Formats: sequence, structure tokens, C-alpha cells
Amino acid sequence: MNFLLTLPNLLTGLRFALIPLLVLLLSLEQTTSVAFWAWFVFAFAAFTDWLDGYLARKLNNETVLGKLMDPLADKILVTAAILMLIPMDRIPAWLCLIIIGREMIITGLRGLAASTGKVVAADNIGKIKANFQYFGIGFLIFPPNVLPIPFQYEIAMILIAISVVLSIWSGVKYIYDLRDVFIETS
Repeated sequence: MNFLLTLPNLLTGLRFALIPLLVLLLSLEQTTSVAFWAWFVFAFAAFTDWLDGYLARKLNNETVLGKLMDPLADKILVTAAILMLIPMDRIPAWLCLIIIGREMIITGLRGLAASTGKVVAADNIGKIKANFQYFGIGFLIFPPNVLPIPFQYEIAMILIAISVVLSIWSGVKYIYDLRDVFIETS
């Protein structure tokens, strides 16, 4: 039971717990204060992604559970946020479909690999992609023209576009890296 109660795993659990709060905040009328709190919850949850990985490595506390659940928490956080932003006209649905489709494929591949005893942790490209997504989504959560940043929406969409390119790149890399798993399971 101790392997469940590591600080990094608790932070991953916290990220899962923050997702319904984020969805609730993004469901409300988007006043400046509600948007701020939605952004804060999202930013804090995204920060726990970095923090749990850092602590797992620093404390030599990496677990199989963490390697499986951490990327899942990230995917659900990003998916929940972008789905909530579609009806606000902050992100096109087709772009969300690409992001979510890639995440489902990679999750499926990780599951397939896990069924053969191979645990696939997030790679560096995936981590960089996640950071571009987090910053892009963070910009999108605020209503346009609230932040004192010129071209806020455009900056957000450039960050999201970069994350999509990195998503496709890392997705192809995952498929290539897991090619031996496909051979074993066929």
C-alpha cells in the first residue's frame, strides 16, 4: 500500500481531483473572477504535473503506478479543458479532435505495452508538448482582452499549433518505439 502513498502519486491524485473543479468553473458564466479561478485551478493542476515528476526523480520515488497514472491525469486535464473551451468559441473542435485522438491512441498503445509487461513513461517530446498545451490552454481560459497581452488568442493558438505538431511527432515516435510490442502481440 505504501507505493500508493508517495508524494508524487498523491500529487497525481490531486490533479485528478482538480479536474471536476475546473470543469465546474468553466461551466459558469465567465466573469473575470470566475475565469481567473478557472485559470488558477488549471495552472495549479499543470504545475503538479511538473512537480510530481520532479519529486519522483529527486526522491528516487518513481513507481509503476505513477508512470501509468501521471500521463493519464495530464490527458484528462487537457481534454477536459479543451472540451469546455469549444462552446466558448475559444478553440476549434477539429483541433480538439486531433489532440484527443492522439491522446487516445497513445493511451491505447501504453495499455497494449503494459499488457506485455512494458511500462512506457512519457518521453521528452511529450513533456515539451504538454507544456505548450498548458500555456496555450492557460491563455485560452481567460476571456479575450482581459489579460494585458496583445494578441492573446493568436499567441494561444500558436502555442496549441506547436503542441499539435509535437503531438504528431511524439505519437509517431511512440509507435516506432513500441514496434516490438506490436510484433509480440500479433
